[in-house]
Amino acid sequence: MMLAVLGIALGIGLLILGWMLAVHRRQRMDRMLTASPLSFFPFPNMTPQRPGCWLAIRSASTEAVKEALGLNRAAPCSWEEGLAGGHEFFISQRVHGWVIVTGLGLPSPGDDIDACFHFLTALSRKLGHVQYFHASRLMHHHAWARLDDGCVTRAYAWTGETIWNQGVETLPEVEIGLRTFAYADHSATILDAETNFEKVPSLAARWSLDPAEVKLTSARQATGIAGESAWN
Repeated sequence: MMLAVLGIALGIGLLILGWMLAVHRRQRMDRMLTASPLSFFPFPNMTPQRPGCWLAIRSASTEAVKEALGLNRAAPCSWEEGLAGGHEFFISQRVHGWVIVTGLGLPSPGDDIDACFHFLTALSRKLGHVQYFHASRLMHHHAWARLDDGCVTRAYAWTGETIWNQGVETLPEVEIGLRTFAYADHSATILDAETNFEKVPSLAARWSLDPAEVKLTSARQATGIAGESAWN
């Protein structure tokens, strides 16, 4: 009889202990879910994914870029998710004077260089200073461009051959060792392509921003918008 009573008491004690642990876990989860957005903000030493193609737009607001792209069904989107490139367009908040745009809707020089040119010039007419960067990991295709008020001041694109070379090389291009080739010049080697591909982020950092190296300082900066464009 004493053993039975002891067993019942022990069972009740274990049930109470289990209930207390469950309550503790639930309270801990509730605190995590209701924490400030900064609690989920990437640690400074974490490097977000660098997109294969992006724009850097100077002195524009997120709303101005949204209107210029004709973005529909815009919704909040985190910086990390936006840089992953899964949306048609992701528009960041202004960071250090620049708005970053990424997404599947950005033109690829390898698909249609004329479409790329017209897209960028039309956007620059609306927004002023626009920069474009493209670096395809698969084929090491690469491109960069700077435009002001719809005019190309510098552009280069290579997709197995040079398909766009306009304007005078900028000092940062020369200093970081980018190699550019004239039209119909087929002397570029695989090493040249790899070297240029790897240096596109360095050029972006000199011209404006390398998205993967941006240090965000607030929850507001960490949340942009994503959506679809009426252009497409």
